[in-house]
Amino acid sequence: MAEPKVKYDRQLRIWGEKGQAALEKASICLLNCGPTGSETLKNLVLGGVGSITIVDGSKVEVGDLGNNFMVDESSVGQSKAECVCAFLQELNDAVKAKFIEEHPEELIETNPSFFSQFTLVIATQLVEDSMVKLDRICREANIILIFARSYGLMGLVRISVKEHTVIESKPDHFLDDLRLNDPWPELRRFAETIDLNTTDAVVHKHTPYIIILVKMAEEWTNMHGGKFPSTREEKKQFKDLIKSKMSTVDEENYKEAMEASFKVFSPVGIGPNLQKIINDSCAEVDSNSSDFWVMVAAMKEFIASEGGGETPLEGSIPDMTSSTELYVNLQKTYQAKAEADFLAMEQRVKNLLKKFSRDPASISKANIKSFCRNARKLAVCRYRLVEDEFNSPAQPELQKYLTDEDYGTAAGLYILLRAADRFAANYNKFPGQFDGEMDEDISRLKTTAVGLLNDLGCNGSSVSEDLINEMCRYGASELHVVAAFVGGVTSQEVIKLITRQFIPMSGTFIFNGIDHKSQLLLL
Repeated sequence: MAEPKVKYDRQLRIWGEKGQAALEKASICLLNCGPTGSETLKNLVLGGVGSITIVDGSKVEVGDLGNNFMVDESSVGQSKAECVCAFLQELNDAVKAKFIEEHPEELIETNPSFFSQFTLVIATQLVEDSMVKLDRICREANIILIFARSYGLMGLVRISVKEHTVIESKPDHFLDDLRLNDPWPELRRFAETIDLNTTDAVVHKHTPYIIILVKMAEEWTNMHGGKFPSTREEKKQFKDLIKSKMSTVDEENYKEAMEASFKVFSPVGIGPNLQKIINDSCAEVDSNSSDFWVMVAAMKEFIASEGGGETPLEGSIPDMTSSTELYVNLQKTYQAKAEADFLAMEQRVKNLLKKFSRDPASISKANIKSFCRNARKLAVCRYRLVEDEFNSPAQPELQKYLTDEDYGTAAGLYILLRAADRFAANYNKFPGQFDGEMDEDISRLKTTAVGLLNDLGCNGSSVSEDLINEMCRYGASELHVVAAFVGGVTSQEVIKLITRQFIPMSGTFIFNGIDHKSQLLLL
């Protein structure tokens, strides 16, 4: 067997050893292993999750051979869960794989405590009624739940968990934490030791842009009553001020300073996102608070005292044109401040834990350090119960989506998928499932959709005839191409949830295969 480090080499670069360890500890339950479920699980088995349990009571039929690569002709008539389980086990022998030959709907009804043994449940191809029941069960047991559904050319993915907190949100673009417009005393003193008017050409062109900007910002505020550039004209003047300090046209460090000048204009203090987290009622911690909220409470105290209105410093600086000596000294200045901030935070975390008679060492140094490094990028995601969304979606939003040129099709498909479930509950079959009843099904589905919209308070809203015809044409088929895409999206969200890295999607994800669009409905 390949060494895990080698085996998972490429993905380790994305979520690191900590993320991989979380995956390898995770126990995942899949409900229904048609193409959507099989494709989702395949991605997770290859990624190295700890264990999987497949629940499906159906037998493999000839039709399954056309849309599921994980069964073959020799599987016909056998347990689908067993065949898919055996296939997935072959992909990665480090994963513990087992199956239960039972219909998920029956398990939800008769044995709700079954689900509490898992880290996460992936429920595929469930109708609305079962979704609502399972969601209540998982919410009570504090189990992460994710729904996935492929229906003809449309797909739906919806996460449901009371609260999901993320420290390592890893945004694509984020401003470096340099404090150019609010330098702490040591950075200011370091900048003061450097003369920008030096006649030594080598020193002049190897002064790092951080120093140039700290000094220029100070020069500017001295001339402008303590205010930073704010208007477009002032920002241009500030760049010109930097340019005026250049000795020759090819000084890369000054070009970098001009390019990075916007970092001086960034607002001092903490952003609105973080402010919201700090003001959250969960930041008023007690003995039952999670580690995340204890650290938020400690940071709230830190910002009000040692931080002077700022979060703990991250402590890293980007690459820049500089002499090695200046760069290393600058780096040390940032690292020393970050370390001092971390120690202050650590003390505050310990004090809070002691206050609630919890072990002061129960939140590790590594976790506090990671929290400090990512303090500006924290995320808290909360999801409505599916039942609440189904019974009372945010009505103005829904009406807006239905009439919006961009979102109209996604909202229409969402309503029609729910109408198709109502239709199935009434007529014991999905619209268009059997030949010869198409016209009747179209008018029945239309009536059902209108009834649903009225129940949701969207009287007068409608869904286009074309979409209704299309939905009936699907006949509840599960197409492999759609299932593979929906499975890809679902497994990506599962990895975010288990590793607690990156931000999982909020709202209800709709894949519209007609126009090749993916959209989130916040209902």
